[in-house]
Amino acid sequence: MPPPRIYFDWNSTTPPLREVVEAMAAAYEDAWGNPSSVHLEGRKARALLDEARGVVAQLVGGKAGDVVFTSGGTEASNIALRAPFAHDVGPRGAILLAPIEHASILAVAEHLEKNGVELRQAKVTRGGTIDVDDVRAQLARGGVRLVAVQAVNGETGVIQPIVEVAEAAHAHGAVVHVDAIQAVGRVAPPPGGFLAHADSVVLAAHKIRGPKGIGALCTRPGHPVVPVLRGGAQERGLRPGTQDAALASGFAIAVRAAGISLAHYQAVARLRDRLQAALVATNGVGINGDVAEGARAPHVVHASFRGWPSPELVAALDLEGLAVSGGPACHAGVPEPSSTMTAMWGAHPDEHWRFEGPVRFSLPPSTTSDEVDHAIAIVRRVIERERT
Repeated sequence: MPPPRIYFDWNSTTPPLREVVEAMAAAYEDAWGNPSSVHLEGRKARALLDEARGVVAQLVGGKAGDVVFTSGGTEASNIALRAPFAHDVGPRGAILLAPIEHASILAVAEHLEKNGVELRQAKVTRGGTIDVDDVRAQLARGGVRLVAVQAVNGETGVIQPIVEVAEAAHAHGAVVHVDAIQAVGRVAPPPGGFLAHADSVVLAAHKIRGPKGIGALCTRPGHPVVPVLRGGAQERGLRPGTQDAALASGFAIAVRAAGISLAHYQAVARLRDRLQAALVATNGVGINGDVAEGARAPHVVHASFRGWPSPELVAALDLEGLAVSGGPACHAGVPEPSSTMTAMWGAHPDEHWRFEGPVRFSLPPSTTSDEVDHAIAIVRRVIERERT
């Protein structure tokens, strides 16, 4: 019997929990009604939505009435980022972010720039964090309406200084948007919860072992938001269309599990470090992102392999039974280096080889020593095979 496959790509997506699948199956059997309908079938579906809304709100330190269900994190960020610039006729102000943000953030910012919003990009440290001093300097220039900052970088796993960024932004009257998708259930939330510091926060269920197709936009009470789509009063008119109570029920189960998964992720850090040490000991391998203790999510190693284009190495590892990623899933098939890698290494010509061969290993919290050892053996076997 061949050894079982190893799936070290949890930052791309996670397998749904059995309890999630069971809850969704039960909802499709018993709560399939339209949540907007007042009859019994509709009320059953509405009850599941309301329950899930409360669970999500608790996770981020908000209120149930300020949670809007979306199709995922991308749609949620689209709604949040457009709101501060929706109504003005005159000068529209600026949006400030770092080029290490997720593509859904960068793409919206670029769209806003084409429509009269000034786009300011904060510097990025070599360790992969947004430069807080540069954020402060850009805010001091005035005119910034919104600052977007991720909680954890999806490629490198580097934890971002969202509390410091938020304090600086709010001191200058700017709105703060936090992408917490790669953070919840994996790293400890900031004191008081995400909404103690941000005006809007986005989540995606499939990153925490929930279903694909549902995410959430969570806002502070009274924070103004405008819809991107028109057509109905669902989700406070911000996300028209009939909601899926089954997806919401699966989301709720995953959120509850995320609340108790922190300890499991912390435990896997030791195995992550073993994998990283083995990679570093391999000729021509460099680690990307701050490796100081506590500076990264505990399950992520992001390494570049000199002389190896990412697609080729990822494909070779896959054939040996190891599933990893060459970059963010949203960039799959795009030949250009990611904006994160460019921001970190673009000013260092001697390090440009890192653009070609980055590979992200993102481990599950259930990772075993045997799996790590097997993954190390696969990497070494593939690398050595090409050298002989």
